[in-house]
Amino acid sequence: MAGEIVVPSLGESVSEATVAKWFKKIGDAVAQDEPLIELETDKVTLEVNAPAAGKLKDIKIAEGKTVEVGALLGLIEVGAVGAQNSGKVATPAPAAKAAAPAAPAPQVAKADMQNPPAVRKMLDEMGLNPSTIPATGKDGRLTKGDVLSAASSGVSTPAASAATGRKEERVKMSKMRQVIAKRLKDSQNTAAILTTFNEIDMSNVIAMRNDFKDAFEKKYNMRLGFMGFFVKAACQALKEIPAVNATIEGDEIVYKNYCDVGVAVGTDQGLVVPVVRNADQMSIMEVEAEIARLAKKARDGSLTMGDMTGGTFTVSNGGVYGSLMATPIINPPQSGILGMHKTEERPIALKGQVVIRPMMYVALSYDHRIIDGKESVTFLVRVKEAIEDPRRLLLGL
Repeated sequence: MAGEIVVPSLGESVSEATVAKWFKKIGDAVAQDEPLIELETDKVTLEVNAPAAGKLKDIKIAEGKTVEVGALLGLIEVGAVGAQNSGKVATPAPAAKAAAPAAPAPQVAKADMQNPPAVRKMLDEMGLNPSTIPATGKDGRLTKGDVLSAASSGVSTPAASAATGRKEERVKMSKMRQVIAKRLKDSQNTAAILTTFNEIDMSNVIAMRNDFKDAFEKKYNMRLGFMGFFVKAACQALKEIPAVNATIEGDEIVYKNYCDVGVAVGTDQGLVVPVVRNADQMSIMEVEAEIARLAKKARDGSLTMGDMTGGTFTVSNGGVYGSLMATPIINPPQSGILGMHKTEERPIALKGQVVIRPMMYVALSYDHRIIDGKESVTFLVRVKEAIEDPRRLLLGL
C-alpha cells in the first residue's frame, strides 16, 4: 500500500511553493508525522510530514521545483522497513548518470562527504566532480564560492581566478525573495504612492523609558522598546484618519474598524511582516510582548501563514540599522506604512532658544488614490503628538 505525500494548503492567497529540501532519500525509513520535505513560499517556510510510517518509495518532485497546492510530492510504502536515513539530500538522478562508470565513484563519493550538505547539493545539481576543484575552505573543504567559480570557468581556470582575487558568486533567488521583489514592484506600479515627512522630539518617551525600563523588565521579563509606543500611536491616529486604515477592492473602499498592525522584521531569508492582531485593544506592554513573540518566530523560521496575513497597516523601523531617512514602500493591499528611523541628537529651535534634542525623522508613505494630503499630514502629526507627550497614549488622546 502506498501513501501519498501531497502539498498541503499554503494559506490565504498562496497557491504555489518551491521544494527547498528533502530530508530523506528513496529507501529511507520514515516514521508517521516525521518531517520529510521543506517547502518555501513567498511568506514562510514550512515542513510537510509523513502521512504514515514505512519506507520512502518514490520522489516525484525534485528540489528547486515549483509545485501547486495538492500536487503529489512522493510516495511512501506503508509498513515497509527502510534503511536509516544517510543524511544525504535526495534528488532524483537521471538514468544516464546512474549508468556512469563505477570505478571513479568511490573516490568522488569520499571527497564529496567531506563537504557541507549545501555544497554537495550544488555539486550534484551542476554535475561537478569535487576532486577536480581546488578547495579554499577549512580542512580542505569546498565552499559555495569554489563550486561557483569552477562552474563559471569550466573547472579549467580556478587557480587563475584565485590568483587575481576576483570572484563572483551566483545564487538563485529564494522563492521569498522573488515574491518580495515582485510585490514591491507591483506596489509601485499599482498604487499612487507619495511620502510625507515629519520629525519627532524623542526626549519625553526616552525619559519615560529610562525611568521604568528596569521595573518593566523585572515584572514582564522583557525589554521596553519604542516600537510599542509607535504602534499604539499609529492605532490612535488610524481611528481618527480611517482612510489610512482602508483598502481598495475594485471600485470600493473598504474601511476597517480594527487595527491589525504589521511589524517589519528583518531575517536572514528576507524581510517578513508578521501581524499584531487587534493592536488598538492592547496595552503598550501587550504590544511589546506580541512583537517579541513574532520576531522570535520570524528569526527561527517558524512563522505560520496566519501570522503573516491580514494586516491593515504596517510599521517599519529602519532606525535599528542606522537609517536616518527613507521612503518606505506600501505593503499591498494596505494603503499606508509608517517608517521610523534612528534617533540622533540635533540642534533645534525651541521657544526662541537653540537646544540639543534627540530627534527622529518619521515618514508616512500612502496611497494617494484614497488618502488626501491633508489626511496623511494630519495622521503623521497625531503620531508626533502622541510620542512627544506619551501621556496621550495612556489617556487615549
